[in-house]
Amino acid sequence: MCVPSTSPPPVIGRFAPSPTGPLHVGSLVAAVASYAMARRQGGLWLVRMEDLDTPRVVPGMADDILRTLECLGFDWDGDIMQQSLRADAYGAALQRLLAAGHAYPCGCSRAEIARAATAPHDGDGEIPYPNLCRGGLLPGKEPRSFRVRVPAEPVEFTDLVMGPQRHDLAAICGDFVIKRADGLFAYQLAVVVDDEAQGVTQVVRGADLLSSTPRQIVLQRLLGFDTPAYAHVPLVTGPGGGKLSKRDNALSLAAGRDLTREGGLLLLTALRFLGQSPPAELAGAPGARVLQWAAGNFDPLAIPTAAAPFHASP
Repeated sequence: MCVPSTSPPPVIGRFAPSPTGPLHVGSLVAAVASYAMARRQGGLWLVRMEDLDTPRVVPGMADDILRTLECLGFDWDGDIMQQSLRADAYGAALQRLLAAGHAYPCGCSRAEIARAATAPHDGDGEIPYPNLCRGGLLPGKEPRSFRVRVPAEPVEFTDLVMGPQRHDLAAICGDFVIKRADGLFAYQLAVVVDDEAQGVTQVVRGADLLSSTPRQIVLQRLLGFDTPAYAHVPLVTGPGGGKLSKRDNALSLAAGRDLTREGGLLLLTALRFLGQSPPAELAGAPGARVLQWAAGNFDPLAIPTAAAPFHASP
């Protein structure tokens, strides 16, 4: 008699850089965390190229990022998924949402939304959508974008690093865009469709994307997708304590960075930034060996929550 396996499915993690600039130390921290948290459980680690925003993609940067990861010692499973080749999948998801009444066309410009908004908005400049087209396009308007209806109740989830979360999307952003006025599909929809297609069960990424998670959970629920476990690691701060930009501390082979020589040191620094304690004998070790240690010894409970600078030192 065949007895079904009772073992849990393997963890499937992913790293999804955008080729709008080179890899930098902030994205390196996210890559190390996602890699170690997947490999420590015997799971798969995928790489996806989020090149959806084609006007901002820098030619040749996707290849540079992949070669940089290889030089640092990362190995990934399967083929590289490219968002720029998946418009049909995103279109099919949009049609499902429209058919079920979960999404609708919007004819509003940003200026019209700003004029109509009455609720205060948060510090990142986002204005909650004032529901102008929620009941149908206004007279004389043509569809510019498509929005998803957000629930009235807050979205709650527990982040593996940042702890319990509660986000009132109706107050924060309102019905958000899933297909833009320029015809491109929005990041939130694409990521949800791709994670489902790749069977991703664990998303480890920077804390700057924490606010995206409740929006993605809403879309997952509306589309009938499973919700992965989420872990948002602290940001690397730049000069003056601000967010590190892609222009700061670039890790680019194309820019002449010798990652074969300094890769191990960078990975050790990333591990210490993540609250880990790699042994002294790894000083001077190649990147692949450092990552091998991380895969066997990484402790997610040691990850701090506060942003901090990244200081590479032996």
